[in-house]
Amino acid sequence: MVHYEVQRGEHQQPFPPAMKFGVVIFPGSNCDHDALYALSRNLGQTTSEIWHESEDLGDVDAVFLPGGFSYGDYLRCGAIARFSPVIRSVRRFAHAGGLVLGVCNGFQILVEAGLLPGVLMRNQGLRFVCRTVELVPGTTDSAFTSESLPGKPLRIPVAHGEGRYFADQATLDRLEAEDRVAFRYHGHNPNGSQRAIAGVLSEGRNVLGMMPHPERACDAVVGSTDGIAVFRSMIAATEAVSAGYAG
Repeated sequence: MVHYEVQRGEHQQPFPPAMKFGVVIFPGSNCDHDALYALSRNLGQTTSEIWHESEDLGDVDAVFLPGGFSYGDYLRCGAIARFSPVIRSVRRFAHAGGLVLGVCNGFQILVEAGLLPGVLMRNQGLRFVCRTVELVPGTTDSAFTSESLPGKPLRIPVAHGEGRYFADQATLDRLEAEDRVAFRYHGHNPNGSQRAIAGVLSEGRNVLGMMPHPERACDAVVGSTDGIAVFRSMIAATEAVSAGYAG
């Protein structure tokens, strides 16, 4: 288990510890330490590593499925990871209302596991895309987007080869009607995703999958702190629930 000393950039707003995040690690994950660093060092939250063979998530408030190439992306991105013991626990956690965030390969795993609709296909240009893009929130009515400003673009990087979101028209229409498009690409669509969709919510609105990496946009030294809005939203949602219990 890795614990980072809490330290923030000169211009970053402090956040009191309010949440316990569990970061799941699969063979082939390569963004897990990015997530651990951002959550604990930039945001000051309690974090722990969760190995893919574990069926115990521990006492966490939220689960983070990071990017990378789980199991080498053999067969299909996320197709093997969905059978990991930890995914059974993540599924139970999500069905009980726990917050689950899957980024990039984590999004692919959530789709393969049936926790989110649609599929992530090969990029339209058939090339790996690694660049900073602009997103706009499709909704602010969720535990992941409530702290975003409607219509204000967020600068967050992407790094993927299979990030083109695809679903049948009925599913897309349902996502729109139920206000479950969390983020859309703004200006440039880097992978050809239908309706410029960059992130979607589950029916219960407690599971988010997104291709851009908010954990890589939490420190001014890397050029953007816009990713903090995602985690600040999660913290605010958790604090609201805690306040409700206290009341």
